[in-house]
Amino acid sequence: MSDAAVTDISLLPEAEVARLEARFPARSVPVQGGGVVSVRECGAGPALVCLHGIGSGAASWLDTALLLEADARLIAWDAPGYGASTPLTPDVPKAADYAKRLLGLLDAMEIESCVLVGHSLGALTAASAARAGSPLAARIRRLVLISPAAGYGTRPEASQRVRSERLGTLDQLGVAGMAAHRSGRLVSDNASEVARQWVRWNMARLNDRGYRQAVELLCGADLLADLPPAMPVRVACGELDVVTTPAACEEVARRCGVALELLPGAGHASYVERPAVVAPLLREALAA
Repeated sequence: MSDAAVTDISLLPEAEVARLEARFPARSVPVQGGGVVSVRECGAGPALVCLHGIGSGAASWLDTALLLEADARLIAWDAPGYGASTPLTPDVPKAADYAKRLLGLLDAMEIESCVLVGHSLGALTAASAARAGSPLAARIRRLVLISPAAGYGTRPEASQRVRSERLGTLDQLGVAGMAAHRSGRLVSDNASEVARQWVRWNMARLNDRGYRQAVELLCGADLLADLPPAMPVRVACGELDVVTTPAACEEVARRCGVALELLPGAGHASYVERPAVVAPLLREALAA
């Protein structure tokens, strides 16, 4: 694949970038212990804190945030090592390390109560934060897991394979090439071209170190070990998700003692592809 092709496939229309910066601006929040967490936020009301997946970033929540701006103060972080957020110190971090950074963010933003949303890899951090005994649990009114990644911590052979595949792709193609190669799996065949552009653009902006740390989290974590959480939870999945499939998400829902909620017409990046389907789910979680 030529450099030109990679560049073209990673572009987002200028009007979309302008809309992002005008309606869902980013800022860096200093946290205790040094470093910053980059967040995007908009809206007014109860706090809705959203954690993105391994190939994404805070900007991916734009359209969902705009649909909810009358109902919530939606805060989306760039995970440690993503965007302008300071990476974690360990090369092989645990979910608890990400949860600790999240605690620092909530402290810095003086958020004492929130609904916490974890999508894909973000579900590992969210579940660690929400587990019984976590210092964050008392601040989380409700947990929402969307297409949660279960992690490979209990499956050593699969863990080794996934690490090798993901890091091999990064080493061979670079971030932009990886975005061109992998991003199509995150949406369904019905996704609009703009949704596809958003997914590619977010993935093409990954930082090498942050992504490598996130791969280690994915390969070493065990989501089910942190479930069920210490508060009410909802578990949802795009009905057309081929990454964290409905069958896999059903096991997560079962562990939580709730029914899996299928998001019609959506693939893995459901809140990018079908924000009008995801926003009511989050609105209901806020109101419950």
